[in-house]
Amino acid sequence: MKTLRIGIADYGQMKERTLAIARGDYRPARGEPTVWFTSIESFAKVLSERNRELLTLIAQEKPDSLTELAALSGRNKSNLSRTLKTMARHGLVELEKGHRGKLTPQVPYEQVSLDVSLVPSRPAAASAGNG
Repeated sequence: MKTLRIGIADYGQMKERTLAIARGDYRPARGEPTVWFTSIESFAKVLSERNRELLTLIAQEKPDSLTELAALSGRNKSNLSRTLKTMARHGLVELEKGHRGKLTPQVPYEQVSLDVSLVPSRPAAASAGNG
């Protein structure tokens, strides 16, 4: 089963982690989150019940276009497009150019795993380099 690993970190933590990776001071371990949200609330908004139903619909029906998905879901195409672009930024959906340039939504993962740290942590190598 293909799983998307998601983490929660504030902007400063994400920036520090990204810079440590870019400098070569930190190498993410296998299984660490690859997608990050700044809060559980922002994660919950993107993965609301209505949006999870949309992901299920895409995975099951495999629509060929946003127009087809709008008809299947009963959602307005412009709102649907905005929602899918947000989900695509977080890796939850892929929007492929299909027949005649139409965007074809696809769900690349079967499951999402959320990692939430109760104690803030920093990459060890990154904090050692700041002394």
